[in-house]
Amino acid sequence: MARTVAVLSSGTRTTDLISLGVIAKTFSREQIERILSETGRNSKRERSLPAHVVMYYVIALALFMEASYGEVLRCLVEGIRWLIGSNVDIPVAAKSSISEARTRLGWEPVKKLHDEVVAPIATIETKGAYYRGRKLVSLDGSTLDVADTEKNDKEFGRPSASRGKSAYPQIRFVSLVENGTHVLFGSELGPCKGKGTGESTLAKNVVVHLKPGMLCLADRLFYSYELWKQAKETKADLLWRVKNDLVLPREQELPDGSYLSTIYPSQKDKRHKVNGIVVRVIEYTLDGIPDADPLYRLITTILDHQQAPAAELGALYHERWEIENALGELKTRLRGAGIVLRSKTPNLVKQEFYGLMMAHFSVRGLMHEAALRANKDPDELSFLHAVRVVRRKLPMMVAFPPSGCNGISQQRA
Repeated sequence: MARTVAVLSSGTRTTDLISLGVIAKTFSREQIERILSETGRNSKRERSLPAHVVMYYVIALALFMEASYGEVLRCLVEGIRWLIGSNVDIPVAAKSSISEARTRLGWEPVKKLHDEVVAPIATIETKGAYYRGRKLVSLDGSTLDVADTEKNDKEFGRPSASRGKSAYPQIRFVSLVENGTHVLFGSELGPCKGKGTGESTLAKNVVVHLKPGMLCLADRLFYSYELWKQAKETKADLLWRVKNDLVLPREQELPDGSYLSTIYPSQKDKRHKVNGIVVRVIEYTLDGIPDADPLYRLITTILDHQQAPAAELGALYHERWEIENALGELKTRLRGAGIVLRSKTPNLVKQEFYGLMMAHFSVRGLMHEAALRANKDPDELSFLHAVRVVRRKLPMMVAFPPSGCNGISQQRA
């Protein structure tokens, strides 16, 4: 059979054809151009690194954390050589030009793209994604080391260490994870130290991404009346662990051993029986489990014990550890163990962080598609293997410009 050879037509820029494989599939050129226009960051004149290319480049950086800036860009343009010939030189911008282009772009459009696209992807066919018709998600947070510069230190701070301070400044972030697919969404970041920088504070901007039909799991460190109320107002169901010293009177015993109680914003409200929220309380122990706590205490918005029996919810809560697996993928398998975010200024750290989250989303989306085709649980697939496949195939997958065939003519060989 004759082989089809693609030939560049005159006027087509190589930057229009930069290959991003699965990333370009997940984040469309049209969507990126719209966001750049809305944020005023689209390129005002012809550049070797226009804004839409830099947006893709920021995401690709997360796939090659150990490579230099130039090597990452060189990887992306490699696919162009298939189009115009291996003996044609394609210039790769210098490190200083790449840094200037990233600075022009800033972090705001990258976060906007993240917030628009990164969302739960499980379908009813996705194994392990639902409990009795409710999509399972979990809330948690973590930290990431960033480059040791004076500006990053001032902006983000350093965690305390056994002797003085940590070697690197850190950012703190909080995310929701879709348990069945390990997709991290709704992520917010902030400094690791300082007033109002804890996980509970960041969580206020994260729980707004909850939707009706979800069941959100969270650890006891997140509970407060205010955050519970805010999360409940999204119409999602909640199953959160609370501290054992929280006073929860037994107001109504239920047949499955759980009971109804009421939480209040203050002791004054409790005395006057105002602004209360009715919750269902589930208490249990884990016998024969090493290092298990003496008592586990959960509260939930699902008040009907027949819709969700206490024994099932007690077992279900421990699926909250799925977010630990997702964070492990992000911090160890994608970023690399011991690797520090490379950006040297706070704005570029934020940009790099959201690029990292979008790269993780791209890989997880690919894995979800593969799991559906194979009728498997996404947990059965190797995230590290998927990342390696994406890295290998990245230079070989060409993302064509919106003009499509208008920019490329085909000839028979």
